[in-house]
Amino acid sequence: MLTKKYQAVRERSRILEDVLMQNKYAVYEEALAEELIPAMGCTEPIAIAYCAAVCREQLGAFPEQIEIWVSRNIIKNVKSVVVPNTNKMKGIEVACAAGVVAAHSERQLEVLAYINQEEKAEIKALAESGKINIHVSEEPDIFYIRIFLAAGGNNAEVTIRTDHTNVTCIKKNGATVLEKPIVPAEEEAKSLWRIEDVLDAARNMPLDNVKHLLKRQIDFNMAISKEGLTNDYGASIGKILLRRDPDSLRIRARASAAAGSDARMNGCELPVVITSGSGNQGITASVPVVVYAHALAAGEEKMLRAVLLSDLVTIYLKQGIGKLSAYCGAISAGCGAGAAIAFLYDCTDDQIEHAVENALAINSGIICDGAKSSCAAKIAMAVEGGLMGVDMSVAERNFAGGDGIVQNTADETIAAVGKIASQGMVETDKEIIDVMLGL
Repeated sequence: MLTKKYQAVRERSRILEDVLMQNKYAVYEEALAEELIPAMGCTEPIAIAYCAAVCREQLGAFPEQIEIWVSRNIIKNVKSVVVPNTNKMKGIEVACAAGVVAAHSERQLEVLAYINQEEKAEIKALAESGKINIHVSEEPDIFYIRIFLAAGGNNAEVTIRTDHTNVTCIKKNGATVLEKPIVPAEEEAKSLWRIEDVLDAARNMPLDNVKHLLKRQIDFNMAISKEGLTNDYGASIGKILLRRDPDSLRIRARASAAAGSDARMNGCELPVVITSGSGNQGITASVPVVVYAHALAAGEEKMLRAVLLSDLVTIYLKQGIGKLSAYCGAISAGCGAGAAIAFLYDCTDDQIEHAVENALAINSGIICDGAKSSCAAKIAMAVEGGLMGVDMSVAERNFAGGDGIVQNTADETIAAVGKIASQGMVETDKEIIDVMLGL
């Protein structure tokens, strides 16, 4: 029989071990809490609306003068997408006007969630008034929004950098109300992530602190997927794809993900849970995984761990790329979904790593030309790339190091893609934006 003293020592050891394991996974818990947040509408116009709402609240009055400075990548991602709750209007003027009228900054990326018909009319009038003057920012930030409002002799100015809700400066009548240091878009510590550790986290980390985040992501994103498959939005990529073979699990997974984007890019007022700053990535990382989990009768815990893996792989891939670039973000999420589906099929860690590498080799050339209806088609292709990567890995027919951009390990390949996207595609990004603007 164990003595009471020995039992107490063993219990303390068990508690210490639990604490150490919890700390081991803390970085992933923090990343998920930061990334898996609700948003209504495409996140770039919503970021403009959020910035405008903060500025309107600082001003304390309806503005008589409105000036907005945005980076070229913000222009790219706002130009062609419907701003929710605006009767299907598009553009920077609309996003800014919506934020000014809504003026509920506490809702952050759901700032436009509750707008009545009278406010919709106000948004239209302000957007078409000619009062909103748009300027292309000369700041080096890829993600940059600055809004200046003035009325009755008072003025306010708000700046957002690097991320959708990262307010770095607030001024009222020239006096600084808030100023945060400008930090790199991606924290250096995140570069220490490794695919081996991500897989360990997906298999073993306690779910208590993240289960609610994952369940919300599944509920929200499956709901907008269903909406896209039920009604007509944009080019209806999801519905078109499903007509090929509604009994095919592969087709259903791709169509369901695409349908969520169909709805989201074309004015659907349902929220999504985003990943890496993008609703399309949040949908791609979760919806096809859930479709496979249900079809395979995986059970709740295995489904949650699969979505967890998909999110973490997506976040890891995007760390080296950045929030906005010429590289289509859905590709990263498609790789995440592929890894998760391999997990659902009980693939080994080695097979999952190869699946990610294969998918990156297949689809890394897809460009980002802003948020719009065709994102749904790119999502469908991203998921297919992820699935093809799994098929290759299971068949032990993988791309080897030296095959094009493929390196000797999954981590090295991920780093190589990040370098290509964040550095090599800078000029490509500029040319895409010029083409979109007719320059």
